[in-house]
Amino acid sequence: MNFTLLAIDWASVGLKAAQLLLSLSILVVLHEFGHYITAKWFKCRVEKFYLFFDPWFAVFKKKIGETEYGVGWLPLGGYVKISGMVDESMDKDQLKLPAQPYEFRSKPAWQRLIIMLGGVTVNILLAFIIYAAILMVWGEKKIYNNSLKYGIAVEDSLMLELGFKDGDKFLTVNNKPVENYFDVLPKLILSKTLTIERDGKEQTITLPKNLIGKLVEKKRRDIPLMTVRYPFWVGGMPDTGAYAKTGLQRWDKVLMVDSVETPFFNDVIKQLEKKKNGTVVLTVQRGDQQFKETLALDSNGIVPGMKYIGKFESLDTAAVLKYEVKKYGFFAAIPAGIKLAGEKLSWYIDQFKLILSPETEAYKGVGGFKAMGSVFSGNEWDWEHFWTITAFFSIVLAFMNLLPIPALDGGHVLFTLGEMITGRKPSDKFLEYAQIVGMVLLLALMLYANGNDWLGWGRGK
Repeated sequence: MNFTLLAIDWASVGLKAAQLLLSLSILVVLHEFGHYITAKWFKCRVEKFYLFFDPWFAVFKKKIGETEYGVGWLPLGGYVKISGMVDESMDKDQLKLPAQPYEFRSKPAWQRLIIMLGGVTVNILLAFIIYAAILMVWGEKKIYNNSLKYGIAVEDSLMLELGFKDGDKFLTVNNKPVENYFDVLPKLILSKTLTIERDGKEQTITLPKNLIGKLVEKKRRDIPLMTVRYPFWVGGMPDTGAYAKTGLQRWDKVLMVDSVETPFFNDVIKQLEKKKNGTVVLTVQRGDQQFKETLALDSNGIVPGMKYIGKFESLDTAAVLKYEVKKYGFFAAIPAGIKLAGEKLSWYIDQFKLILSPETEAYKGVGGFKAMGSVFSGNEWDWEHFWTITAFFSIVLAFMNLLPIPALDGGHVLFTLGEMITGRKPSDKFLEYAQIVGMVLLLALMLYANGNDWLGWGRGK
């Protein structure tokens, strides 16, 4: 067993877990703050404000005024306890007493509706703000599909099964032109057909209805379905050690590994992986000159310390593709951030619809904390990626909370809207039973999603 690799894997897991914990903490605190601030606005008493749940004991708590603020030990969300409200605390004793003016149940229906929508509203606003900030700081990134000189490199066997090949270039998705390479995979998941260019001719690929189910069955850790196809250019060699004396320089192109032609990056990698702990002879081109270099590989099939050209900016310089980063000013970023959040919400809703259709097998992709953590970077703390994922999670949290399920904000909203329409308020007993049913449904969904995590990962090994 390679204990070094094992340590790196655990470090990656820890880094992803830390990012997930921070992301969810931000979202939960701000979501609950939305309920808190609107409750205070309408002069409701807020008894507790907690990050995470605190059955039996809390990690930290402090009472300020009438509210106890704390951090629980069970990281499954958070809550605010508003006086006179039937919630997850199931405080029945309070409901047996006469209603007080400061209680939630004493307030008009329209005020209670605003309080219940407070959390979702904050999550939506947060997504707008984060996306706008991303567009200002890091910009909107685009690789033009028609600029891919060598097309795509197919990295996963599923893409081959679907009919894709190395060198394909994307033209349309569902008969609509797709300009940006970064948009291909998100649109592919929801599509029926794609038009590609192969060897100068257009071809149509029909995707199966159970594409998402196939993706789940075939998923691999840290293996993309496809990448941009480009030659293997050396990016640099270590300054010290045995490899510092090689003749390799930046922008040297690898043409062959031993006697096998390797015109592209993924071709080189495949051949190197076959020679782990061995030596290889690279045929290298520098300008009009060609020469050979003999190198030793480590247990991972790589040359220790060797860097390679792979950043999009560098590939743009090499005329392999056209890469564009558009940064927005403050005022332009606001509507652009709102538009981007709307597009992400629409895409998520379309995915959610597929989950409800058994023939798509999308239910196999429902994941829990492990799936959520896996989308963060495990190599380094990438703030751009962190905030992009956090903004998307904020949209997901808002949407899921609006589902008309008792125990979620959407369930309370549904009952309140019913009261406003009919003029009849549900009894406290009915709300108690509804809350219990909702909590059981949510617990079952949570168990299914997290169980699916482990079963799904097992299938993907």
